[in-house]
Amino acid sequence: MMTSQQLTTPNGAVKVKKKSKVGSTILTILFAIVCVGYILPIILVLINSFKLNSAINTDTFALPNGETFVGLDNYIKGATFGNYPFYKSLLYSLVITLISAFLILLCTSMSAWYISRVGSRFTKIFYFACVFSMIVPFQMVMFPLVTVATDLRLNTPWTIPIIYLGFGAGLAVFMFTGFVKSLPLEIEEAAAIDGCGPIRTFFMVVLPMLKPTLISVGILEVMWVWNDYLLPTLVLDINKYKTIPIHVQYLQGSYGSVDLGATMAVMMFSLLPIIIVYLFCQKHIIKGVAAGAVKG
Repeated sequence: MMTSQQLTTPNGAVKVKKKSKVGSTILTILFAIVCVGYILPIILVLINSFKLNSAINTDTFALPNGETFVGLDNYIKGATFGNYPFYKSLLYSLVITLISAFLILLCTSMSAWYISRVGSRFTKIFYFACVFSMIVPFQMVMFPLVTVATDLRLNTPWTIPIIYLGFGAGLAVFMFTGFVKSLPLEIEEAAAIDGCGPIRTFFMVVLPMLKPTLISVGILEVMWVWNDYLLPTLVLDINKYKTIPIHVQYLQGSYGSVDLGATMAVMMFSLLPIIIVYLFCQKHIIKGVAAGAVKG
């Protein structure tokens, strides 16, 4: 019966194929429009970073020409503006981002492994507490956080990663726990038989298998910490320590005047590293998120 229907109704099958192709084309066009919408602000920042300040105000969407093109002047001005040099902001951003990402990856991966393998009431409560922290708005805790950070002396670039660890642990523990549950327990048992203790088992056996989720969580946390403006503004002494987002905010002259060209140039300094990292590692993000959120 199936063969006869396929033979007698070939037009219906062709129509189905055509409908699927039309639907795929529509989705492609739709997502291309969405992609352009996301990329357009970055393109505008790049274009205006090479233009005169007056040209940015009068014709934002125009390309630089012989009269408005200033070369690298805006980048030089943005890097040397005011009494606070840009290289310090870059250094503080790098220190905070790298230390925070390292602490989050190390502590949360170990916690997720312990949660998955022990399975006690304490680990379940701890896991649900981490997951619950993802839905708590930052605005609810930001004012008490300032007092606690000051009292515990967490208001420096070298100690603020501890605060980032607390805020980033929820998502990281959730993703790592889902992935660890999919790992075969027999490998860890074989390592224990060979004489490996818990610490050696984790670092020599479990951690290498966590590579997809490590990469995806690491990139997500790096993007978050690098671009974060609110937490450093609340916790750090911005007269001493400015990250790149804070540097952009205070890139203004007397009477509140803002040099838009220099601001656009500094924004490109901030955007370029994270865009490059994301473009090279985006496939690992998708794999890691899928592995951590679906398995287990």
